[in-house]
Amino acid sequence: MKILGIGNAIVDVLCRVDDEFLTKNSLTKSTMKLIGEKEFKTLISNLKIEQTISGGSVANSIVGLSQLGNEVGFIGKVNEDNLGQKYEDGLTMEKVNYLYKKKNEQLPTGTCLILITPDSERTMCTFLGIAGKINDGDVNAEDVKKAEITFLEGYLWDEGEPKKAFDKAIKNSNKVAMSLSDLFCVERHKNNFLELVKNKLDIIFANEQEILSLLNTKSLQEVISFCKNLQKNVVITRGKDGAMAIIKDEVFEVDTNKNLEITDLTGAGDLFAAGYLHGLVNKMEINDCLKKGTELSSKIIQKIGARL
Repeated sequence: MKILGIGNAIVDVLCRVDDEFLTKNSLTKSTMKLIGEKEFKTLISNLKIEQTISGGSVANSIVGLSQLGNEVGFIGKVNEDNLGQKYEDGLTMEKVNYLYKKKNEQLPTGTCLILITPDSERTMCTFLGIAGKINDGDVNAEDVKKAEITFLEGYLWDEGEPKKAFDKAIKNSNKVAMSLSDLFCVERHKNNFLELVKNKLDIIFANEQEILSLLNTKSLQEVISFCKNLQKNVVITRGKDGAMAIIKDEVFEVDTNKNLEITDLTGAGDLFAAGYLHGLVNKMEINDCLKKGTELSSKIIQKIGARL
């Protein structure tokens, strides 16, 4: 197996809203907020659903990797309910080896309300449900050992049971990659994420805002210096300013694709990671890995949803 993803198994519910809706509901644009089941139901009762699709950040990347012809697997926790079955079917249809056996759980399958504003930015309200209860018993060490790269998401990291699942995956990985996922996650887990970046991870994905926050700086040059000292593979997406990879002492940069008709930014980072990891496991040059990531992210932002 080329890449095993471990992340939140979430069903995405996409809706279009105006900025006033975000303000009225005390939501910060372009971030992810964890909510309870009651708040989720209240929000969704006032909205028109555009699309429902199997999601989750790393799962989106894994599907992208499968579509590029790579052998991939995914571990994420769902309930044995209608949404859980829909989630598994969505992965199976994309030729992803789903390595979690569903059980009847007290909590329902997790759901993410993705609110798309007229500027194509997405704001997420996530009811984790059973997805947030993943534990080390859900991660098979042998499955992890079979993968060239294990890809984890920052969204999944939390104290308690999820942390044990993370630790088990890292301990048994040949190489471990992780996405910082979201500014909300970085702010919430800053010290823990910094420890992971420095001592546990081989490949790190972040956008510029996230990595600046992690290092408590406003200087991209400081970030680059920090990453050079790490002697790892750090990949930073910069929106309209393109993307860069800092590997040991070298900095690689590519421009973004211009004049795109942007519809929805959901999944841009997920598909970028898919393209970059595809390049790595297929022994492409780093600039070509960055270009593949840019190619996939450019495609996904011109359609609704996070799956090509």
